[in-house]
Amino acid sequence: MPSKKRTSQKTNNANFQSSTGQQSKQRLGSKTKEGRRRSETFNKYVIAILLLGCAVFGAALLKILVWTEDYFTEVLAHQGETLHLKVFEVPCSEDYDNFKRFPGCTPRKCGRAVTDIVVTREEADQIRRLAERGLSLGGSDGASILDLHSGALSMGTKFVNVYRYFGDKLKDIFSETDFSLYRNIKQKIHKAVAETFDLDPSHLHLTKPTFFSKMNSSEAKRIHDEYWHPHVDKVTYGSFDYTSLLYLSDYGQDFGGGRFIFIDEGANRTVEPKFGRVSFFTSGSENVHRVEKVDWGTRYALTVPFTCDPSQAIDEPKFP
Repeated sequence: MPSKKRTSQKTNNANFQSSTGQQSKQRLGSKTKEGRRRSETFNKYVIAILLLGCAVFGAALLKILVWTEDYFTEVLAHQGETLHLKVFEVPCSEDYDNFKRFPGCTPRKCGRAVTDIVVTREEADQIRRLAERGLSLGGSDGASILDLHSGALSMGTKFVNVYRYFGDKLKDIFSETDFSLYRNIKQKIHKAVAETFDLDPSHLHLTKPTFFSKMNSSEAKRIHDEYWHPHVDKVTYGSFDYTSLLYLSDYGQDFGGGRFIFIDEGANRTVEPKFGRVSFFTSGSENVHRVEKVDWGTRYALTVPFTCDPSQAIDEPKFP
């Protein structure tokens, strides 16, 4: 009997151990599954955080990319303000070393300036009407010019000499008063440039091309009408040492787009055209610039360049 009891106890012990082992395995398996579930939940949480972070970063990056142009643009002269004289100095480029230097004139102090007091409102009105009458004789898509010195006038896809092409008919378009006004405005701008850059005015000469421009939103048909490309006046024309512009229409009122943009390292600096405003600058690579495409309306301006080289000087235009 004792032997049977021991055998029975062994059997019971074995069954108990087997049952206990199975329960342990079940509990272990249950813990493993729970751990996996927790791990999966944690991983999903981490992924969600990463995706959210990427979304936020992407949105911020998109905003930066969308705002890049405005963010890096400084307006030197707003259309709505009236400036006595605002000067922005920049280091001179080496462009002038490639040309003969003229003491008292070749740029040693470089920069750009804007003033709203050189040309009166009445003068701007009169010279604008002169430009409109002259440019109405021709015209081309995108940009048109009229040069009273050489007589060049845009007409379709070519240029004509307005004095030869129209002859005596011009006396019904222009007057001696118009040409006298033109010369007077040029002299005022000449004085402002010389005083601002500390030049001997007798060494500063008008050079070519000096011209009226009319820009609109029409599609350009030829390379001459693509006015919006960045360029350097000294490189493009050679004779230019100082460039000036008289604006004859208002940004935001007469036209959209069409701002004058100086392209500096890391920033764009713009001048918003204002009726009667004069902007001028040294013509070297320190003042790389372009004009925005005109989106709507019509933009009028007069470009008046100056040279220090007397051999590149041009005479005043004479009434035909």
